[in-house]
Amino acid sequence: MTNFKLVGKLIYLSLVALHLLAPLTLAQGREVLVADVDGPVTPVMQSFIERAIEEADVRNAEALVVRLNTPGGSVDITKRIIQSMIAADVPVVVYVWPPGGFAASAGTFITLAGHAAAMAPNTSIGAASPIDASGQEIDETLRAKLENILVADIKGLAERRGEKAIEWAQEAITEAKAANEDEALELGVVDFVARDVDDLLEQMDGFRVEVNGVERALSTADADIDFIESTVLEDLLSVIASPQIALLLISIGGLAIVYEIINPGGYISGIIGAILLLIGLYGMGQLPVNYAGLALILLAFALFVAELFTHTFGALTTAGVVAFIAGALILFNTSEFAYEIPLPSIIGIPLSLAAVFGLGVRKVIQSRRTQPTTGQEGLIGATGVVRVPLEPRGSVFVWGERWNATSEDGQPIPAGEEVQVTGVDGFRLKVKKLMGGK
Repeated sequence: MTNFKLVGKLIYLSLVALHLLAPLTLAQGREVLVADVDGPVTPVMQSFIERAIEEADVRNAEALVVRLNTPGGSVDITKRIIQSMIAADVPVVVYVWPPGGFAASAGTFITLAGHAAAMAPNTSIGAASPIDASGQEIDETLRAKLENILVADIKGLAERRGEKAIEWAQEAITEAKAANEDEALELGVVDFVARDVDDLLEQMDGFRVEVNGVERALSTADADIDFIESTVLEDLLSVIASPQIALLLISIGGLAIVYEIINPGGYISGIIGAILLLIGLYGMGQLPVNYAGLALILLAFALFVAELFTHTFGALTTAGVVAFIAGALILFNTSEFAYEIPLPSIIGIPLSLAAVFGLGVRKVIQSRRTQPTTGQEGLIGATGVVRVPLEPRGSVFVWGERWNATSEDGQPIPAGEEVQVTGVDGFRLKVKKLMGGK
């Protein structure tokens, strides 16, 4: 009986010890997930952020840190990202990073939507005013409509950050205001300025946030850090959705298709070109595109192709280069997104295309001027030797074969004489005696 009592006491003490140690065990298991988000706001970015939030929730993470560096992007996609962040059951901290990075345009909205926000040194935020398709000012009526919608949205996101933050957020829309990290911290636009994630977690420890209406204090000082890696497919789609890569794929795809037109019959270049062109168009479909710019680029290819079938001596190719450059300059400048493709690419791609097309035109012209060397047409001008005297019919030996032949002028030509083919009538050659022959 005594042994049973002893065992019972040991079990009771063990349960008490487990109960007391449980908070320590949970504290030691705290983790913060970090997701790097870089580039334009696209469906690929939206999918990655949503997956990161879901994984952080499943793993019961203390917080999810989204390291953001973006020039902006689609307003509709930005709103969906914001909705996912607000509905998250885990605190989402938006950290503008790395040093030298920025959260421009749509990135400003995403930063303000975080349960907490931070910036790295030498970063910036803001400049979210609407522009037209060519990057210029838009008319007052349309501008007022766009601004009113965007101001209402951004004021709602900045409301909990105080009057200074609300005023600055509004001016970021109406006056394209921007701020560096120190200015943003002073205005209350962000909560922290941190050198890196470790510094951010130290500063956030004890910071109170509201998640789905419930206020909670972050406990991040000793949390483990784990990075959410993008999948191979996400990396591939992200590369394709890059403005410069999308333009390059369309250019190479169009070039391959035109090469197939110049040299028909192989089909390989045409198939590869069609694949690259479709992938490039998919990449552009992930970005806010100025369709006037896309139309100019397609017009450039049409002019390049037209050069192959006309005799404009390079005029259409020159026009194509101009159309391509103009299209590339405005292709990714819309009211939602402004991205400048590097000037060397804008100039280099069409000049390279023009050089290839010029070579293609030269080959086409040469092929039209070249005397045929095969088939019946190739026989004209060939020389041979009479085997059976032409009186006026007989036979000749041309290209290693015996042919029935007729004297062109009806005059007899004896055997052994050298003759030249002047025409082909079915399987009979018309020949004449070579001057200076035997």
